[in-house]
Amino acid sequence: MSMNSTELRRHLRAPIGNNDTTSPWRLTLWDFALTFYARPGVEAACLRLQDGAGLDVNALLWACWLERHDLTPTADMAAADHPLWADVRTWQREITTPLRHQRRALKARANVNPDIAELRATIKHAELLAERETLAQLQAIASSGQGIRPLTDQDPGLARRLCAWLATPTFSDLRALSTLQARLDPPGPSD
Repeated sequence: MSMNSTELRRHLRAPIGNNDTTSPWRLTLWDFALTFYARPGVEAACLRLQDGAGLDVNALLWACWLERHDLTPTADMAAADHPLWADVRTWQREITTPLRHQRRALKARANVNPDIAELRATIKHAELLAERETLAQLQAIASSGQGIRPLTDQDPGLARRLCAWLATPTFSDLRALSTLQARLDPPGPSD
């Protein structure tokens, strides 16, 4: 089940202005991602799930962002071949992933060569811009109301729902998912 734009706005209780294209989101996915990723433990958890379990960091951030809006991806979105992922996966495969591989390949050489360090920094910036585009695509999917639904009292926590995205979850994967769920709570004074 997906939501149409009227249901989405009603769910989010967002004011509708004179312009019907007013965004219903309290915080854009990009802004949320920057803030959330900087919280203690989130970066390490995301990279663990990316490098160890093959999950897409942007999809994880999207699911966390939806959680903050009392929404969740529909169960069928766990399938990597779901049609809504097509454009996102193509962008990631053709643009973001090659940039990430290039940046990582230059890491050792960048430590000893300032010119390569500059090149690596440029690639890192391009990778970040590519990630921002991915997040914009994911926000557009959510804004369409497709592939998402409201959370219910019967839904398990975020970590348990995201387990469906893992082929064979390991203890480390579960711990990383639990970290993401825990860090969604408002930060305390030590954060």
